[in-house]
Amino acid sequence: MMDDYTLPFWIYLGVLTVFVVGVMKKILASHLGAAPPLVAWLGATVLVERLWAFCLPAVLLLALLGLACCLYSAARTGPPPATLPAHGKAVFITGCDSGFGKATANHLDAMGFEVFATVLDLSGDGAKELQRTCSTRLTLLQVDITQPQQVQQALLDTKAKLGLKGLWGLVNNAGVCVNFGDAELSLMSNFRGCMEVNFFGTLSITKSFLPLLRQAKGRIVTISSPAGDQPFPCLAAYGASKAALNLFINTLRHELEPWGVRVSTILPSSYKTGQSSNHSYWEQQHKQLMQSLSPALLEDYGEDYVTETKELFHNHARQANPDLSPVIDSIVQALLAPQPQARYFAGPGVGLMYFVHSYCPFSISNRFLQKLFVKKTLMPRALRKQSGFDLNLHNNNNSNNNNNNNNNEEEEKLK
Repeated sequence: MMDDYTLPFWIYLGVLTVFVVGVMKKILASHLGAAPPLVAWLGATVLVERLWAFCLPAVLLLALLGLACCLYSAARTGPPPATLPAHGKAVFITGCDSGFGKATANHLDAMGFEVFATVLDLSGDGAKELQRTCSTRLTLLQVDITQPQQVQQALLDTKAKLGLKGLWGLVNNAGVCVNFGDAELSLMSNFRGCMEVNFFGTLSITKSFLPLLRQAKGRIVTISSPAGDQPFPCLAAYGASKAALNLFINTLRHELEPWGVRVSTILPSSYKTGQSSNHSYWEQQHKQLMQSLSPALLEDYGEDYVTETKELFHNHARQANPDLSPVIDSIVQALLAPQPQARYFAGPGVGLMYFVHSYCPFSISNRFLQKLFVKKTLMPRALRKQSGFDLNLHNNNNSNNNNNNNNNEEEEKLK
């Protein structure tokens, strides 16, 4: 009976098998919850149906699939895999004034790492709190990663304290989002500002510290953003800088593999960090944006449209998760796991977002992203005027058609 099947069938069966297995592997590795695994099982059912047509015992196949899932579940619920010891390992972290950087410096110091933490202001509240709460192993360095001289000085200070020992970990955390709003409303300086810190600053730090990392066969852990992979509305400047960063880090991962340096990217969901929950911060950003707009752009978009965007960003930041532990745990895993992952989805919803982005049609993933992030209700003013004009034109045409019909009826009656 096997001879009845043609070459296209074998090709179709092979492609289907590879696709279903790949999807199931990605889903099970992403900790997504109930719905996506259901999709995976539906795909597996289709595969079983195809194999049934091939005269394979379906019951046996289902039993094997069930056994494989049981073994996988047992492995996930079993004891956590052994990690490397933290004692004696040195880690350099950027952007520790607040947020992820500050929390990571605290946590790694408590674990026994020798931490080098950079801050923008040694006399700031964040630096003072780190000095107060951390051990004497922690070293604070004042570094603006966009200033090459400060980066080189930080490298010299780190090498002087490490002696002959290499650097085990570099945590690229420093980053900014200097503007929100439509790309057309953003100044070129906003795009350059994001690129200067998020891409060129991280590039400068990473290149400078690579010899120390290669010496220790260490780890590079970079805090990026899903905005670098997916087109979040009103985040063009930030997303473009993170996209450049993601490509650089992915390239670096391949290049450093022969050196024994492992490279990981952390992709967090929405968290309360830095100024994101500060109302005055959003008001200041809004004021700067309004002052930068030309009269023509303000007329086309409308002040109410820009204000709504500010309110939506503020509300989104206010509802963000204050518990930073998923990101900190991912950083620790990337630093100490014997086989660290290339990507860590840190926080609820990120894995599902990437699943939809990777496997759903563009129209679905695009709508999902718009509904998930900034839910705009207003159109730009010029489009509202145009819509109103079109509506009036449509109503006038309908009225004229009705009048013409009435006239035609009267003429028929006269005949």
